[in-house]
Amino acid sequence: MILACLAGSLAGAIFFRARGDHPFLRQAAIVLPLAVAVGCGSIWARSQIVGTEPIERPWIGAIEGRVVSREVQPARDRARLVLAADLPGTGRSTRVRVNLSDEQDGPGLVAGAQVGFKARLMPPAAPMFPGGYDFARTAWFSGLAATGSALGPVELIDPGPGGGWLAQTKAGLSAHIRERLDGAPGGIAAALATGDRGAIGEQDAQAMRDAGLAHLLSISGLHVSAVIGAGYLLAIRLLALSPWLALRVRLPVVAAGVGALAGIGYTLLTGAQVPTVRSCIGALLVLFALALGRQALSLRTLAVAAFLVLLLWPESIVGPSFQMSFAAVLALVALSNAEPLRALLAPREEGWILRGARYFVAMLLTGVVIELALMPIGLYHFHRAGAYGALANVIAIPLTTMVIMPLEALALLLDTAGLGRPVWWLVDAAISAVLGLAHWISDQPGAVRTLPAMGGGAFALFVAGGLWLGLWSGKVRFWGLVPAALGTVSLLLLKPPDLLISGDGRHVGITGELEDELLVLRETRSEYVSDNLLELAGMEGATRPLETWPRARCSREFCSVVLERGGRRWTLLLSRGYDHVPERALAAACDRTDIVVSERWLPWSCRPRWLKADRRLLSHTGGMTIDLARGEVRTVAQEQGRHGWWRARGSGR
Repeated sequence: MILACLAGSLAGAIFFRARGDHPFLRQAAIVLPLAVAVGCGSIWARSQIVGTEPIERPWIGAIEGRVVSREVQPARDRARLVLAADLPGTGRSTRVRVNLSDEQDGPGLVAGAQVGFKARLMPPAAPMFPGGYDFARTAWFSGLAATGSALGPVELIDPGPGGGWLAQTKAGLSAHIRERLDGAPGGIAAALATGDRGAIGEQDAQAMRDAGLAHLLSISGLHVSAVIGAGYLLAIRLLALSPWLALRVRLPVVAAGVGALAGIGYTLLTGAQVPTVRSCIGALLVLFALALGRQALSLRTLAVAAFLVLLLWPESIVGPSFQMSFAAVLALVALSNAEPLRALLAPREEGWILRGARYFVAMLLTGVVIELALMPIGLYHFHRAGAYGALANVIAIPLTTMVIMPLEALALLLDTAGLGRPVWWLVDAAISAVLGLAHWISDQPGAVRTLPAMGGGAFALFVAGGLWLGLWSGKVRFWGLVPAALGTVSLLLLKPPDLLISGDGRHVGITGELEDELLVLRETRSEYVSDNLLELAGMEGATRPLETWPRARCSREFCSVVLERGGRRWTLLLSRGYDHVPERALAAACDRTDIVVSERWLPWSCRPRWLKADRRLLSHTGGMTIDLARGEVRTVAQEQGRHGWWRARGSGR
């Protein structure tokens, strides 16, 4: 709010005091700080209205609540419930998310049902390391105070009203599709129709991500636009068959209304998630422009859509979904207005082979441009990006929007008469082709690029360059290549930190010693931990326990390691046990050590030469990374600021 007040004061001062012969500059000087003030106020209001305080600490006990939503995840042999529950000791009703095994799940656990069971709940996890995924922030704006799992049988206290017609329709439709198609094709078909991705296996999902096709699995602008476009074209073609209507009614307006209803219905059916609603708003604006006879896809339309989305969900600006959606559309608008592409697609007298070749080149060029626009965003948020996504999308996007989705809609329609089986066979073959393409692309050498966590400065360079390239026209737009080139150079010079330390001190990763393996303090069965360690290290390999490395000396309680960095030797002492250690012996070991890391509280007598990262320090800083050559320490707390979702606490698992 301080920034909002300062920006508002600046705008007021300029309005009352500024004079001169440049009214445009004066207007800009007023509007820009005023926009900053309104934006900051919107973010603050959104946080205050929907933000939910997390629970203080891990908690085990009996809870009773009403089911808000239920998501079945057959690929993980579980179901996920969101409950509105009164947690003992909190004095308030709040939302919690709980995982159930297949044995604990039941058909009566639908939205609206009252249930009770014993559960283990945790506060939403902060980033494990600097630059990692911040689930605590997502949970804050989603209204979740805790996540966890059921520890016993689930008792159905009250069946409730049955979850509502829309929820029942979505669940029934997903189950019906999975009955018609087995395995991965059934999971993807259900995701396309209802947004339910619970039946998609992790290997298939990872292959789609590595091939640059993950956007096909989440209901986004591509799917909403396909549904709205199909509704628009079908309506205008059918209505045009009647000369009486064609002469008396503005068919584009009526068709736009039909398309809008189709898009809104599809958005509601797929759960009305924020990315889907955002895509629907953008598509409806395009329809509105078509109905008015204006240019359908323009920077003004994009700006209005972004303004509406940020007004309703201002927190989405820091998320990858918003950034990727609008970056892709901005790249598409800029490319469509470029003179070379217009010349390539200009109508001319030629055979269908040459015309098809020109359109194929245009599609490939579009895919390459969009992939280049999205790659920095993917590297910043996920630390990995597919290298062949443009080629994969040239095949997969038309196959999904022009073959799979229409065939699936036809199969569902024919199922009302029991005639859909042949069409389902075609849907299965088409989805299997997309999956086969994803696995083939992801298995190619160099298909995936991984990098350590990108700094905010490098990402800002890419954002500035992309906006300049997209918003300007003519030769001046190419000045945007300068910051983009500087950002690329910074990526080439990027190297992983030497040490990765989780917020609870249990997990430590050491880079730079093995080419394709990350040294870790202790083995873990948690994919969350190992994935975070490897992603932040920018590695594709595996983890290796430190005790198996010949250059490490490990006992039951500690591991001692010597690293060569920056022209000097660094001695590390890493705690790995829980038994009592004599204080005098520990103090002597600390005196000979540069860095000590421990999940325990260490006595004041333990004074290493440079850093003591024990529970006392880590409870305030969260996870940290250390660059030994530069002597730089980055912590999660430095990236959080003073927000409701961040409290000083360990964030490892």
